[in-house]
Amino acid sequence: MISMEVFMDILALRRQGFSIRYIARRLGIHRNTVKKYLESKAPPKYLKRKRKGSILDPYKQTIDDYLQNDDYRATWLFDRISKMGYQGSYDTVKTYVRQVKERLTRLAYIRFETEPGLQAQVDWGDFQVQEPNGLVTTIYAFVMVLGYCRAMYVEFVSRCTLEAFMDCHIRAFRYLKGVPAEILYDNMKNVVIGRKHGRVDFNVEFLHFAGHYQFQPKPCPPYSPWVKGKAERPMDYLRERFWRGYVYNSIDQANRDVFDWLNEVANQRIHGTHRQPVVVRWHNEIEHLGKLPANDYDTSVKVFRKVYKDCQVSYNCNHYVVPYHVVGKKILLKIKNGTIWFYNDDQLLATYHEPEGQYHLIANPLFYEQLKKDKQQQRRKYGRSKGKATRGLINGSLFPQVDYRPLADYERFAQGGVAWNN
Repeated sequence: MISMEVFMDILALRRQGFSIRYIARRLGIHRNTVKKYLESKAPPKYLKRKRKGSILDPYKQTIDDYLQNDDYRATWLFDRISKMGYQGSYDTVKTYVRQVKERLTRLAYIRFETEPGLQAQVDWGDFQVQEPNGLVTTIYAFVMVLGYCRAMYVEFVSRCTLEAFMDCHIRAFRYLKGVPAEILYDNMKNVVIGRKHGRVDFNVEFLHFAGHYQFQPKPCPPYSPWVKGKAERPMDYLRERFWRGYVYNSIDQANRDVFDWLNEVANQRIHGTHRQPVVVRWHNEIEHLGKLPANDYDTSVKVFRKVYKDCQVSYNCNHYVVPYHVVGKKILLKIKNGTIWFYNDDQLLATYHEPEGQYHLIANPLFYEQLKKDKQQQRRKYGRSKGKATRGLINGSLFPQVDYRPLADYERFAQGGVAWNN
């Protein structure tokens, strides 16, 4: 089974027009494996296994540090770590050194040579704003820059959540009129959740998002901001040319103003590197970008919750009533922009708006009415084989509909002379 990184490489190479035979030879895997994943477009799934550590693991950081400074040969590195106590084989060191050198070479290529449609870079920036009451808060700017033409997209958000992060990507793809083959990120938690022995652990939800839009996420090495300079420098440009002196009123207004600034200033300028108008190179790059999919990725927050016997589901310290036929099941909640959709598989059960505050009960009265009217539900609860003593539970006679009378009427009955059944 291939890794998620190899799967993303397969999709990226295929989108660039390479044949199955070439992709298999390039990645060192069988043609049938390439064909299988291109047809299914489903990422590989594998069980978590506790891997036995490599004998080289304690010395990998030392090797990395040496190779960051100079192009040392594997034989020299083997001698050096052998003096430090390494007892493994030379072939293990040689294989690892080759992998590190290939990674460093690939990063150098990304930094200095960017072909049309190949790469974009993404970054977050924080901006301080003062509310009318004098309170200073922080908003965040999402910036995506195409590497070839330097066309950029900017959007302000109030929180750096994964939902906002993916939504910004979607709107950036629409604005830039396509999807690059790969996008370079720093080690933000929305993309990279950790590193183990030099291996990157991606955010699984974001990998599914990348697979939907057919681009390959590329994390930068830790503590290497210069690798992502095409996004770092535009962030400074945004601060100096748009934000400095800007009068902030709201995020919505700021996004409208920065959108106009992008169209009238940022993407019209003559860039200092390629010495051409950004918009001209942008139009040339569009035909090399990947096409947008027919449907947007569902970026709503997704959680599962159990339906309790009272037909209620708990979420964020509030309770929501759903139809009784899903009692005891786990159902899917999709939350976005203050609205919650409740699903049982692909069946939409209910839709509610999140209330302000906590400890609220939000209900559609129709759901409890349906439960009361469903005689079959009562039969399933009490059964048909009960004796006469439980017959009232089945026919509903233990729940009579009574008339309510004022207390003064009962006082007259108690004094006599009035029939009780009037």
